Amino acid sequence: MRRKMLVSMCLLLIDAAIVAIVPFIALYIRFDGLVDHRYFNVIMHCLPEIVLVRLATFYAFGLYRRLWRYASIPELLSIVGAVTISTCIITVYMYAIGAVLPRSIPILTWLMVIVFIGTSRLFIRILHLQRNRQKAKLTNTLIFGAGDAGAIIAREIIDRYRDTKRLVGFIDDDIFKHNQSLLGASVLGSCKDIKRITAEANATEIIIAIPSLGGAQLKEIVRNCKQTGCSVKIVPGIFELMNNKVNLHQLRDVDLEDLLRREPVQLDLEQIASYLAGKRILVTGAGGSIGSELCRQIAKLNPDKMILLGKGENSIYEIDRELKDNYCDLNIVPVIADVRDESRIKHVFDIYKPQVVFHAAAHKHVPLMEAQPEEAVRNNVFGTKNVAEAARSMNAETFIMISTDKAVNPTSVMGATKRAAELIIQSLNGKGRTKFAAVRFGNVLGSRGSVIPLFKKQIAQGGPITVTHPDMKRYFMTIPEAAQLVLQAGSMANGGEVFVLDMGEPVKIVDMAKDLIELSGLILDKDITFKFTGLRPGEKLFEELLTAEEGTNSTKHEKIYVANLKLIDEQQLVNSLVLLQKETRDYDAIIHILEDLIPSYHVTREKFCNERTPEKKLYKATQPQIVSSEFSAIVEGR
Repeated sequence: MRRKMLVSMCLLLIDAAIVAIVPFIALYIRFDGLVDHRYFNVIMHCLPEIVLVRLATFYAFGLYRRLWRYASIPELLSIVGAVTISTCIITVYMYAIGAVLPRSIPILTWLMVIVFIGTSRLFIRILHLQRNRQKAKLTNTLIFGAGDAGAIIAREIIDRYRDTKRLVGFIDDDIFKHNQSLLGASVLGSCKDIKRITAEANATEIIIAIPSLGGAQLKEIVRNCKQTGCSVKIVPGIFELMNNKVNLHQLRDVDLEDLLRREPVQLDLEQIASYLAGKRILVTGAGGSIGSELCRQIAKLNPDKMILLGKGENSIYEIDRELKDNYCDLNIVPVIADVRDESRIKHVFDIYKPQVVFHAAAHKHVPLMEAQPEEAVRNNVFGTKNVAEAARSMNAETFIMISTDKAVNPTSVMGATKRAAELIIQSLNGKGRTKFAAVRFGNVLGSRGSVIPLFKKQIAQGGPITVTHPDMKRYFMTIPEAAQLVLQAGSMANGGEVFVLDMGEPVKIVDMAKDLIELSGLILDKDITFKFTGLRPGEKLFEELLTAEEGTNSTKHEKIYVANLKLIDEQQLVNSLVLLQKETRDYDAIIHILEDLIPSYHVTREKFCNERTPEKKLYKATQPQIVSSEFSAIVEGR
């Protein structure tokens, strides 16, 4: 309190000195130094009143209650207002008492008081900034990329982060930009010069600001940046920046998802919006990795209502809160329900009558489903059937199921049940007004079930990193890319298609682990090692997006294809579903039913769970075929 009063008194004395001296300076300027003593005497006679009016007005405008270290435009306006009012009062007073001065004097004093008072307050702000800069060591920052994103980041550093960061230059591989200046900082060279540039600029941080970089290019840039010992941050990729502006808050450490970057995918947003905007949209599995990202992307397209359905209350709560925070005008309905509960699903559809359904709910963990096939069947097969039939009964316009590359030539229960779900979707198409389609793609980085979180945890613990096989490969894409392509595929659906996303080239799991080790600043075989554990039940070395017999047809989108699938045997599907429903507790029976339903499903007998009763009789194909009248009626179009 004492310090605050002392500062206010100092400002008061400074202001008193300024307003007392300014009238005399104005006279000297007006008369070029040859001042008539009459005017000098007039000022001397009225000086106490002038100082008193000025200081009283300044106090009334709060000039002694402001934190001038943070002064900006509002503070400047308060100074202008206080000086203007006090000048008017003084001018009227002097004319009232007959004190005659040249008419230019009030104008000169008004302008000079504003300049001097404003300069005194600006000096306080400058002193504060200099003191902060001395206290906190500024981070010398280089920006890799002298394009639009780099310019935006540079401007934010200059305008908003000058207390913590100092922009020392740009790096860009475009030689025509070298030695050019951008926002006062020079383009110092290209990637190959990065060691020299960081040493000369004494840089401690590098920001990679090229959202459209491909994975191979980014990997090379990151490797060069890491060798400098600098902290490396990155602007999110093009998929994460859909409809969002680049800013410094989005910067993050380089992650494996960044190294996977592929060529940016062009989306037809108008076509996507045409079947989503203004519609009631339901997403199952809305709390999961893909489901929640679908919700984020759909929310940008102005749907009439979004129904977030999932059985995990915490995950549904999180995506519900996130969307309501970011889209306060959007009508969002969180629903806790299990897709296996047929009556509950029917009730949800009766209440909300969704027009578009994205079915992302599924069990996806291969080894767990291998040990518990009855759960995979209940969730992936009958859960899909429940949601699809409810959509058909409510005359939903479009139903899109999220499938997987593991449904092709499946060797796992999970893959077989997802292929069975595709068959259900195909069988229901054309039996009502709803267009049914599936979208098939491989693994996504960053999902809860992916290997990446496991690898990161193992690296944090010092290793070893466990990999099943040195030659194992998988298709990968990022979650935002997958979600956006699913929406695009949905806009193309005419009914009955199984869309296949272009996943690029498969990636070796070992190479991904090596990249993570490098990103963590560690050295393989020195700081951390690999441990190969062997293939788990249901796993195979390579995944396929299509069988050789299927092939694909291209669509108007370069990254989306349609599988040429064989016509399904609807009677066999009905019979198999009935038998699966009847044999929900018999492990061997479930496996045999799936094998009969999906000829490409091949399972090794040694993979059967050892805990199962060995003497249990296997399902025989000669068992009576019992057909559910309800489902039979659906697939036969009755």
